[in-house]
Amino acid sequence: MKIALIGDGKMAQAIAPLAVERRHAVTVILGKDENAAGNGISRERLGNPDLAIEFTEPESAAANVLACARAGLPVVVGTTGWYAELDNVVAEVNRLGGSMFWAPNFSLGVAVLSAAIEAAATALRGVSGFDVHLVETHHAAKKDRPSGTAASLAAIASGGMGRDVPITSVRTGFVPGTHELVIDAAFEQVRLVHEARDRRVFADGAISAAEWLLGRQGVFTMRDLLQHSEDGR
Repeated sequence: MKIALIGDGKMAQAIAPLAVERRHAVTVILGKDENAAGNGISRERLGNPDLAIEFTEPESAAANVLACARAGLPVVVGTTGWYAELDNVVAEVNRLGGSMFWAPNFSLGVAVLSAAIEAAATALRGVSGFDVHLVETHHAAKKDRPSGTAASLAAIASGGMGRDVPITSVRTGFVPGTHELVIDAAFEQVRLVHEARDRRVFADGAISAAEWLLGRQGVFTMRDLLQHSEDGR
């Protein structure tokens, strides 16, 4: 598979060597200076790839995705913090008959954590005496607060419990990403935690999403990938 990387930051630098290890070719790593408002995106400028993987900035993501859709290019989107525009982008991608895979986090472990939180929150619905709080920690350079993953996990917990779940965001050092749901009562505590040890876990997941997306039409998430994997398809 030929992959174009939109964004030249840390994630692109992590994805490129892993893609080559997995016998894919990287046609281009497109930086911000070459791609104002998505204007640098076309099949020709990207080296005629089979698919694009986008990790940029929140203010750039929607334009990049739409440019890919207009070019008939499937796109995996790892940028977070732009989800206020998500519904409109999804509608346009579907209108154009495009192909998009988006996720706030490409770790399979986080997908498992999401399922565990959903089960725990549902079990606690209507049970008194438990306080629930989500704590997320990321590197100091991360811009969105809370992270897209934290917001997604808190929404899952809130939906299961029927009440708001607060989020505390910590930005420090070089932490790739830690998410913890704390379920606390007077005499006991349950903690559900996912800790990313290396940024490459997200790169590996993004490449797996790209491999899965190729040949499919529509808008997909990690839930779709896991469900189809369980079904053997």
